[in-house]
Amino acid sequence: MSKKNLIIVESPSKADTIEKYLGDQYEVVASKGHICDLATTGKGGLGIDVDNDFRTSYAIPASKKTTVRQLKSKVEKADKVLLATDPDREGEAIAYHLATTLDIGLDENNRVVFHEVTKPAVVKAMDNARKVDMDLVDSQETRRILDRIIGFKLSTLLNSKIKSKSAGRVQSVALKLIVDREDEINAFISEEYWSIAADFKFEENSFVADLTKIAGKKAKISNKEEADIIVNDCDNQPFTVSAVKEEVKNRKSRLPYITSTLQQDASVKLNFSSRKTMQIAQKLYEGVSIGSSATGLITYMRTDSNRLSSIFVTAAKDYIKKEYGEKYVGKYRSKANKNAQDAHEAIRPTNIENTPDAIKKFLSNDEYKLYKLIYERTIAALMADALYNSKSIILNCGQYEYSATGRTLIFDGYLKVYPENGDDSMLPTLTEKQILIPEKVEGKQHFTEPPLRYSEARLIKAMEENGIGRPSTYATIVDTIVKRGYVKLEKSAETSRTKVFVPTEQGVLTTRKLDEFFSSVINVKYTANMEKQLDEIAEGKMSKLTSLNEFYNPFMELIDIAKDNMEKLEPVKTGELCPECGGELVIRKGKYGEFVACSNYPKCKYHHALENEDDTDHGTCPECGNRLVEKRGRYGRFIACSNYPECKYIQKNERPPAKETGQLCPECNSPLVERVSRFNTTFVGCSNYPKCRYIVPNNNRGSKPKKVAKKKND
Repeated sequence: MSKKNLIIVESPSKADTIEKYLGDQYEVVASKGHICDLATTGKGGLGIDVDNDFRTSYAIPASKKTTVRQLKSKVEKADKVLLATDPDREGEAIAYHLATTLDIGLDENNRVVFHEVTKPAVVKAMDNARKVDMDLVDSQETRRILDRIIGFKLSTLLNSKIKSKSAGRVQSVALKLIVDREDEINAFISEEYWSIAADFKFEENSFVADLTKIAGKKAKISNKEEADIIVNDCDNQPFTVSAVKEEVKNRKSRLPYITSTLQQDASVKLNFSSRKTMQIAQKLYEGVSIGSSATGLITYMRTDSNRLSSIFVTAAKDYIKKEYGEKYVGKYRSKANKNAQDAHEAIRPTNIENTPDAIKKFLSNDEYKLYKLIYERTIAALMADALYNSKSIILNCGQYEYSATGRTLIFDGYLKVYPENGDDSMLPTLTEKQILIPEKVEGKQHFTEPPLRYSEARLIKAMEENGIGRPSTYATIVDTIVKRGYVKLEKSAETSRTKVFVPTEQGVLTTRKLDEFFSSVINVKYTANMEKQLDEIAEGKMSKLTSLNEFYNPFMELIDIAKDNMEKLEPVKTGELCPECGGELVIRKGKYGEFVACSNYPKCKYHHALENEDDTDHGTCPECGNRLVEKRGRYGRFIACSNYPECKYIQKNERPPAKETGQLCPECNSPLVERVSRFNTTFVGCSNYPKCRYIVPNNNRGSKPKKVAKKKND
């Protein structure tokens, strides 16, 4: 029996897709991501020997030992081994560690790279294997070393001083953006201003002209008194048309998606979190079964380049011409981004013929929504501009100048497939020196607004614009600052759908201390410059050691200063004594919130939940007669005995009765009802429980419930 060629990828689903393309002579297996990570041994537990050119020590995590064992067995039996991990720095580093751990030669052309999981792309990659790119590996390792040193040193320091859970090279800068914005909002002083509008009617057309200039200078009206003077001067007075300008203006389509813009649009248009967006995009990239075959539907989803391949552009233009006509075909354009690595294409469909409607039946609801967003954005980017007939009118009343603008769509262009906001507004046909009398002139009071808090989309946009992080890190950064309890996502005042980041007390304290002792490192400019250095290492323009040496000594000096001078935050005392050892009881923070514990920990391990301090009467415990209090637990608040842990009585929640929804269970046809769980969360499930355990999924995937038909006499 002849040996097979072995291909190692990262993802099991990608492995399944690729194996179907290549035939029996290939076996495709998955490493399931990184098989090695920096060890936690050596000086400071860093896994880095900083005194010997930052030499690294790697270890195989316990969770990966079985995978490595299986891979070694397959490598030994293979005729040839190819490393087909993801086409970015992380993928290159994974390929390197696979080679060194599994004894695969680094001098061989065994690294294959493709940016879309389609048969032509994969087959072409097999014919163009190269060596592992050590510049990319060095860049990834430099980033990992920086993150390990900064993360370990800062996190240890902040935890010992102010009980913050972690800090990091990028996450702390993202947190700083949020805290700084909150400071701007708190310091903001609203100012009054007024606008003046004149309403006109000419023939059958009504339009509004806004005051723009007074005596040739930009209009600035600060109060009602000033506004009333202008209204009195202009109301029922003749206005003279001083200028009419009419021209055709074009509106260009947006460029194809990169990682950040996809996450922003998915957040605004689909209400997807950045993590959810990337999880769905990963599935679309790795491959979806369409009929009897599997194929990747989009190109690699971690990219900061908006360029498109010439082959795709040609195919897409042919498709546009066939579907919409020659006049809808536009010019291909891309935009250079100074922070872009430009290693990949934009996020686009792999096949323009795979229209959203054609493959909808093969996708979940969320997959379809995201694919449709990507498909329409890409095809629109290659379509002709929309054209408008734009008109502007200038009217004068004494020293006051008013202007009105309007436009009419005369050719929809890319808007045919990618509608955008921008309603038409008609203006009448007027000539210079024509006289009009306004229907009314009125002033409107306004107040300046503080800057908006960051939504997830706005934060990702700010990180991208400032060069903080890279496409692969945006979702992780957002997740981290939420999980660490530094920020909360709360409903925005502007719209109930949008959630915004509000820093917690701990988040503000963390930023304040970092500003006080590490402002030269934890800031936008330094972090962006570090990203630039990583790019230069990847391009072979800078050495890894140069970057690390420039960073390390100044940073460690800051650590030493902070150790000596940062004030330690003492736990809040309750004024009570420990019943077990007589020490003072203090309030500490744990995984599920605050709790009361002995100050002599770890010698004394006495603790209890933090009781509600209000005067609400919850009655007495039916088991021991002590007071019932409200406590906080893992799943929310509950009523329990104040004598815990001696008495473990917990009051049962009285849940409301189930409500019928008017829909039927797709599994057994029984009515679906809305219930409240024991953790006070609402869900919809089958009324035939426990015989039928169907629950409507939260993400709207899966079977859709049937509607109950109404009777005629209802």
